Amino acid sequence: MLIVGLGNPGARYEDTYHNMGFQVADRLAALLGVKIKEKSCAALVATLYVKGEKVIIAKPQTYMNLSGESVKQLLSANRLKPEDAVIVYDDVDLPIGNLRLRKEGSAGTHNGMRNIVAEVGATDIPRIRVGIGHDAHGSELKDVVLSKVEWEYRDVVAKALDDAAAALREYIENRDFDAVMRKYNTRKSK
Repeated sequence: MLIVGLGNPGARYEDTYHNMGFQVADRLAALLGVKIKEKSCAALVATLYVKGEKVIIAKPQTYMNLSGESVKQLLSANRLKPEDAVIVYDDVDLPIGNLRLRKEGSAGTHNGMRNIVAEVGATDIPRIRVGIGHDAHGSELKDVVLSKVEWEYRDVVAKALDDAAAALREYIENRDFDAVMRKYNTRKSK
């Protein structure tokens, strides 16, 4: 099983909306008692075994728009199919704090997910989208997603990130994505 949190490497991007996937990966690793620090397939990874199954938590270091390069390498190196992965990323089209879990679908407006779909050649990739729900108010989308999370939203964002990590832990432990979707899907974190 492969869990991939999307984001951009480097201090400049820490605590930005576009790094929600990285933050979920870090929270999941903490829940499972591992550190994401090994380098493999253009990513930082942590590897562990849960109920005898190998689980890889990854944070691609290719920058968001080239995330597919790393995901493709990780899938190939570990002999996994796209449906054996879960991709976690921010979504400007969802209200802030909402989670949307899906087993498959288009990449929508997210460039990182678009690159993954293009590189992997599949849309049947489970995903968790973390709502950042911003109206750009005349700003370019890149300026919105690369901005730091505003103080007034920190609690709701932190709750959403914790919920996403909890959902992934349940999925890893129980291998039932349908049950996790029913429990966490479109859940408004408050």
